Amino acid sequence: MIPRHSPGTLDQMRPAGAFVASVLTQVSRAATPGTNLLELDALAHDLIREAGATSCYIDYHPSFGGSPFGKVICTSVNDAALHGLPHDYRLANGDLLSLDFAVSLQGWVADSALSMIVGGQGSAADQRLIDTCEEALVAGIAHAQPGNRLGDISAAIGEVSRAAGYSVNTDFGGHGVGRTMHEDPSIPNDGRPGSGPALKPGMVFAIEPWLMHSTDEIYTADDGWTLRSADGSRSAHVEHTVAITKNGPLVLTQRS
Repeated sequence: MIPRHSPGTLDQMRPAGAFVASVLTQVSRAATPGTNLLELDALAHDLIREAGATSCYIDYHPSFGGSPFGKVICTSVNDAALHGLPHDYRLANGDLLSLDFAVSLQGWVADSALSMIVGGQGSAADQRLIDTCEEALVAGIAHAQPGNRLGDISAAIGEVSRAAGYSVNTDFGGHGVGRTMHEDPSIPNDGRPGSGPALKPGMVFAIEPWLMHSTDEIYTADDGWTLRSADGSRSAHVEHTVAITKNGPLVLTQRS
């Protein structure tokens, strides 16, 4: 069953969403050439402490993880597609960096991700990959309407991705969000329009397209966490926590 929340409860979720958005903004600004990934994790950790929030990642140990994650933000660089474990690496100009961050604040979880080119100038192909992910996210959110079906969100993401020439991996995707980071339902990044459960006001989802340049296959790196593209091509990943309301989708992690 997909949890549904009252309008008052959705208001209670807003601080978590605003905090996650703020941290991603601050960490992305700090992600300049020469910055160590461990420094980005330390910054996010400091911001969590200051806010009285709780990391959803540091003790996270699902079946596919080699150990408890141990850090508070995912830093996926270049061919790292998802779950990038922060390590001793200094960012270089032109790196494609994805940041994924989730916390619990005042009892509610928010989850969001962004991709960026370090130093602001990278390849046109990398920028197109990021742009396509963002367009797919916008399309998915636009279909998060009461009366639609869950498959409409997935289909919209897949349509944008495939139209741009990318193949789509459906092993990892979006999910429900509430008191915990991963709740029902699972939201693949491709699907069939009109399929799946009906969308109703009060449902809250993390919608998260991710794409790789030239493959849809991944493997787990030696750290037991980082998922890398099978052919070494670069990846992008974006995500927002979105509530369905009677007036349409409400993006709780919108960055200013």
